[in-house]
Amino acid sequence: MKQLLGIYQAPAVHWVGDGFPVRTLFSYDRLGKLLSPFLLLDYAGPAQFAPGTQRRGVGEHPHRGFETVTLVYGGEVSHRDSAGNGGTIGPGDVQWMTAGAGVIHSEMPTPAFQEKGGLMHGFQLWVNLPGRDKMIAPRYQDTPSERIPVVMSPDQLVTVKVIAGEALGARAVIDTHTPISYLHVTLRPGGALTQPLPETFNVFAYVVRGQALVGADARALTEGQLAILDARGDRVSLSLPADAVTPAEVLLVGGQPLQEPVARYGPFVMNTRAEIIQAVEDYQAGRFGTIPGAS
Repeated sequence: MKQLLGIYQAPAVHWVGDGFPVRTLFSYDRLGKLLSPFLLLDYAGPAQFAPGTQRRGVGEHPHRGFETVTLVYGGEVSHRDSAGNGGTIGPGDVQWMTAGAGVIHSEMPTPAFQEKGGLMHGFQLWVNLPGRDKMIAPRYQDTPSERIPVVMSPDQLVTVKVIAGEALGARAVIDTHTPISYLHVTLRPGGALTQPLPETFNVFAYVVRGQALVGADARALTEGQLAILDARGDRVSLSLPADAVTPAEVLLVGGQPLQEPVARYGPFVMNTRAEIIQAVEDYQAGRFGTIPGAS
């Protein structure tokens, strides 16, 4: 059974893009070196926007060498990219974008959301690509909520949304380049989950709502806390005492470490400094393309 190595409190909000509030729960420079293949986890919101609020999102920006995974809880995000792709994800939807050799994209609220206002809420996880895949063609996997498996334990006290990997006999529909498990777990009072995960996986848990007991020693994590778990052991335990007043929601994420050097410069993640310099030169030379119709 995996044990907790450390518990970390969510940092203060900072602002990204066009005035969008984000907490960076970990980055490569802060904790991320312990969590390969994961590079960064941003928690967007929850933020309530009034009707008619100006656009608040992240405008055109490049990526190369990794993947972004966007899980939306509230609001609507419209994306467009330099390969001509576009679409909208809303509550419960997931977008798994493989930047690969390079893409320019934007992530902004839809005009309808701007007009009516509402709650904007979600996560974005950055997943590193192995060196062999860093220059593959960009790809989007926009997956609506109805396609994402949701499974319940026999006692109906635990529900798991299976974004990547598998849980309680259900397997994700999203394809990944490295072995990854990405689960949204809801625990009702008295609920318990013992999730198998390979002993080699790096694993973290983040409490989105409520309080949960995590790991072999059943350490209590409260809302806004992130825990890194020991790579040793092939299972992770999550539970909620029977006398709890409210359910708990936990992101449980694990992945196979890449064991490769990481060179990062802003939105580019490669293996060497020379590859970073090439990425910057390619972007500045316009080799990433442009978003069709963008001004």
